[in-house]
Amino acid sequence: MKKYALITGASGGIGQAVAFKLASLGYHLYLHFNQNKKTIKELLRSLEPFGGEYTTIQANLEDPDGYKKICSQIFSLDAIIHCSGNSQYGLLVDLKQEEMESLMRVHVMNPVMITKELLPKLIKKRSGNVILISSIWGQTGAACEVVYSTAKGAQISFVKALSKEIALSGIRVNAIAPGAVETAMMGQFTEEDKQLLQYEIPMGRLGLPEEIANGVKFLLSEESSYITGQVLSINGGWYT
Repeated sequence: MKKYALITGASGGIGQAVAFKLASLGYHLYLHFNQNKKTIKELLRSLEPFGGEYTTIQANLEDPDGYKKICSQIFSLDAIIHCSGNSQYGLLVDLKQEEMESLMRVHVMNPVMITKELLPKLIKKRSGNVILISSIWGQTGAACEVVYSTAKGAQISFVKALSKEIALSGIRVNAIAPGAVETAMMGQFTEEDKQLLQYEIPMGRLGLPEEIANGVKFLLSEESSYITGQVLSINGGWYT
């Protein structure tokens, strides 16, 4: 039986790794992106050997109505993986209101609305998964990333609440909280900064996008069939 998954932020480092992992498992994919058209085209080429159906959807999740463009193009569905994200590094007092609102729309409002609009498709099947890629900072908070931490914490609360609401419908809702991962988002830090960061991590290195994708694979599998409302921390022991 065909299985379909929506991946938001599929052109990002973690999104690409998740797409590759799910394609290798036989999933057909809806791949959301915003501006990285070149990257999404390269991803499509890399997925060709798996022989699935891969549909790209362009939508700006900084737009309050960004979710509508995505939801209008989704038909059959078995899983939603929210990977979209951006960050603003700096003191809270220096952030502009529009920057804060953008972060909340990308990380909270649009993911919640996407899930809300698409849930009936999963409820009708009485099965499915919703996974949010949150962050270690949603668990413990980070100075100079206060609003980002707030948004990621909201994702975790959403997972805990929604999982209880729809458990009897056969749908599981979980989050993954990565630590520092080798993606473009780390590009705002110097090599010296990243080296110092690695000293703080018990395993002594940054995570890889593929390791986050392995967590997604586990949460989608029958091996995790009694797991819902949980946060899987993949952080090298940085926060326990």
